[in-house]
Amino acid sequence: MSRPELDKSPNLNSFENLPLGTYGKGLMLTETFEGWRNETPIIDTEKCVMCNMCYLVCPEGVVYQEDNKMKIDYRFCKGCGICAKECKPGCIAMKEEV
Repeated sequence: MSRPELDKSPNLNSFENLPLGTYGKGLMLTETFEGWRNETPIIDTEKCVMCNMCYLVCPEGVVYQEDNKMKIDYRFCKGCGICAKECKPGCIAMKEEV
């Protein structure tokens, strides 16, 4: 029995082709408790080129697009900084929580 060939080059130029983030139905996520996070990622929406890299690398799936801007659902963000580290244009900065 032969397997159908998988598409090895998905179109990542559109959010319609990407899986749902935190707003997808049926996801079991744990909200981040106040005081747990040391740093918060802040997106400079003026510098953002909408490359979707932050969306793709976020281990919690909390980055999403709304009104043609990238946003972060801070209810679930753990503050790991992976999005900021992988952002090539440098439009995500980590801000210390107070």
